[in-house]
Amino acid sequence: MTYLVTAATGRAGRHVVAELLRKGEKVRALTRDPASANLPPEVEVVGGDLTDPASLAGAFDGVTGVHLVVQGGDGYATLRTGPDIAVLAKRAGVQRVVVLWNGDPGPVEEAIAASGLPWSSLQPPDFMVNTLSWAASIKATGGISEPFGDVLSAAVHEADVGAASAALLVREDHSGQAYPLTGPEALSPRRKLAILGEAIGRDLVFTELTENQARERWQRAGHAPDLVDLLASWAKNPPASAYTVTGNVERLTGRPARDFASWAAEYASSFR
Repeated sequence: MTYLVTAATGRAGRHVVAELLRKGEKVRALTRDPASANLPPEVEVVGGDLTDPASLAGAFDGVTGVHLVVQGGDGYATLRTGPDIAVLAKRAGVQRVVVLWNGDPGPVEEAIAASGLPWSSLQPPDFMVNTLSWAASIKATGGISEPFGDVLSAAVHEADVGAASAALLVREDHSGQAYPLTGPEALSPRRKLAILGEAIGRDLVFTELTENQARERWQRAGHAPDLVDLLASWAKNPPASAYTVTGNVERLTGRPARDFASWAAEYASSFR
């Protein structure tokens, strides 16, 4: 059996690839830039862009299951090509799809559900690895500037997301299920910064931004307008699922979710 991993060089995608390989499965990795994929040699790397269905010809052929992201392009905008992707997957005889959401069910989920393909959804509130965006500021100024410093989120380790997706892809009994994926605790940005400080042996300073300041920064970073709105909404007033701890990582993978202190120790060198 062959499994297709979209956004295979992304923060979660690489872990999906690694977990499938550990299970002894064949992996086809879809990326916009195969030459720089830097994936294990046993992985079949193919070029393609989810925003351009014409570029996906053959990508789904012979594939049993698909790890599917819902964003694409340089600005990480929500994909509008869900119906085209669903047609390609169904025509190729794909048996399972695991959709990795971006914080709000949207066009891709609707298209996959309407197609009749067996599918499930993984719903992490945030990836711990996104904290790497603080690294430059911490190294330069000894702190960070972020909005809504006391709002809680139960971010999940990206490796746990990869393991959960791989577990679902090789199973046949998950169709129609949505799995909120969280770490073992809900933390505020202010508390996460304190934990990072403990990991690197340094007192770090938190400066709170206004929402408008945060939006301007996300826009300057090149994020698509719908992503800026989503980031602002989740940072300001997240749904209960964003901070309600679940046991779904352990339920799907058989091992407890990694905590943020472990992640901080793992990545401490990036913040020094």
